[in-house]
Amino acid sequence: MTKKVLIVGAGYAGIEAALTLNKKKKKDDIEITLIDQNPYHTLLTELHEVAGNRISEEGIRIPLESIFKYTDVNLVMDEITSFDFDHNKVSSEKLTYDYDYLITAMGSTPNYFDIPGLDEHTFTLWSFDDAVRVREHIKNCFILAGQEKDEKEKKRLLTFVVSGAGFTGVEMIGELAVWVKSLCKEHNIKRDDVRLIIIDMLPRILNTLGEKNATKAHRYLEKKLKVEVMLKTKITSATDHSLIYDGGEIDTKTIIWCAGIKACDDAEECDLARANRQNRIKVDDFCRTENQNVYAVGDIGGLADEDGLPYAAMVENALQTANGAAENILNVIRGKEQKKVTVKFHGTMVSVGNYFCVSEIMGKSLPVWLSILMKFMVNMHYLWEITGFRGVSRYLYHEVLERRQRKILIEKHWSTRIQAWWLTPLRLFLGGMWLYEGLVKVADGWFNTPKLAAFLGMASDASSAATPSAAYVTRIDDVFRIKTGLINFFIETETRIAGGEDIIAQHFSRIEFFHFGDFNLVPWFLQNVVLANDGVAMFFQILVVILEVLIGLMLLGGAFTFIGSLISFGLTIMFLSSTGLYEKSWWMVFASIATMGGAGRAFGLDYYLIPYLNNVWENFWKNKKFRLFFKGSLDRFD
Repeated sequence: MTKKVLIVGAGYAGIEAALTLNKKKKKDDIEITLIDQNPYHTLLTELHEVAGNRISEEGIRIPLESIFKYTDVNLVMDEITSFDFDHNKVSSEKLTYDYDYLITAMGSTPNYFDIPGLDEHTFTLWSFDDAVRVREHIKNCFILAGQEKDEKEKKRLLTFVVSGAGFTGVEMIGELAVWVKSLCKEHNIKRDDVRLIIIDMLPRILNTLGEKNATKAHRYLEKKLKVEVMLKTKITSATDHSLIYDGGEIDTKTIIWCAGIKACDDAEECDLARANRQNRIKVDDFCRTENQNVYAVGDIGGLADEDGLPYAAMVENALQTANGAAENILNVIRGKEQKKVTVKFHGTMVSVGNYFCVSEIMGKSLPVWLSILMKFMVNMHYLWEITGFRGVSRYLYHEVLERRQRKILIEKHWSTRIQAWWLTPLRLFLGGMWLYEGLVKVADGWFNTPKLAAFLGMASDASSAATPSAAYVTRIDDVFRIKTGLINFFIETETRIAGGEDIIAQHFSRIEFFHFGDFNLVPWFLQNVVLANDGVAMFFQILVVILEVLIGLMLLGGAFTFIGSLISFGLTIMFLSSTGLYEKSWWMVFASIATMGGAGRAFGLDYYLIPYLNNVWENFWKNKKFRLFFKGSLDRFD
């Protein structure tokens, strides 16, 4: 008999629970249904980037259909309004859904702590719509301030307050501080006329991080971003034109509330025991509620640690509790014992604008540059898990190429894009040249007799000409050189002289790596490894030919063009550091770099191959079944 598993909420926890059930159900007869009021999943950890206009809102919104493509998960767009645990039913305004097992994963919502005026007069940052609303409001404030004649009202419009100096608040004010520079320039407003404030009742910002990292972030906010940090400050109320705190009032049109969360409002419809003041649902060690077939995971669940305190409402908690609950449901269906769910936090990262980030990973504080990189890597890893290459490429597209905030000079240039088809002639010509070089070597017998030593100019019996009458001598003259020891670069002229007269002269370039005294790395490697004996030399000789032919075919066909271009670049550098590269071939180095930029996506097989391989990966990862052809395997994504 089919067992119905119903998941309410498509946040981090709901997505993880559905994918885990689909991946591990094997041959179990299970019907998985995921219900959410939106047709998309939101990257809540990146809301500040939309609110602060770093990226487009499409950068944090992932269609559920793309996540659950190639799975057996049924998607339903609906808003659940009531829960009937006695009869295993949940209902919306129009429909009722039955279940055998229920996972509640509705997430959390801002907590106003009953402070007067907050609900009516503040912005929150806890949903896709919140982020867009904040961004548009800030834009409008600058537009209105630019035309406002009343100085008091203008000052109010240009005062922005973020309440709450935790992760969300610090990231929001940091993003806004970077964006303000562009807004001031756009609307001809002095930066000193804009007031940015972050306020919290605790004695320091980022209270859950170590004091060293919190101090670094505090200093960066004040010194670099010109943000006022008000600590030990208790907010008492808010109006439509001010924020009131113990001992004062701030005139402002913008209050962004980031100072606490509770279980989402939908949880209030659940007649279940609560774990704490945040209204999180009480669960046992298996993430079960008082109803044994109902599980609560993520922010809404109150799974407790060894000290009896609910785990922090963070993404890692959502993913691990959802995974544990899904596996326990499968264990129950299979008649096995349920396993205790534990949450292990690996670390946190907090970005303060584009170019600053603090982190604590596995108990260690990372430097700023590595913290920024780790934040990118964590997001990419999550997207790879749920959407494969498509999600990662989409994320990088928004973060790297389409970033909206101010860019430093070099970013403005490397983020400028061109149509891929412009590179098609260059790709075809480069591929044709490599194929020609490889076929010439095949015709010359490179598969049969040793020729590599002579090609490298290291043959002991090499002669300068085929016959005495054609004999010539070679003279090498320096044209340009840069010597550092680690890397030496030369441009030289090779002149062939016969009968006392110059018969031909051509420029060539070469590179030396680690040339100190009598030791020269590349010649040493060639003599002692590549040319160690005839057998090894033949292996490398045949490898060179195969690579040249392979590069030619890859570039001509536009298949795996990046890899082909990378090998092309590697071979040209190898020649540059061994035999030297004549001026007629210099172009190949730069052509190899140019064609790495997606040259096979236009009039090439990569147009079909890359989406196909992503679809194969997604199908395998989500179903644990490897198939090369299936419904939708040839679908493209944009």
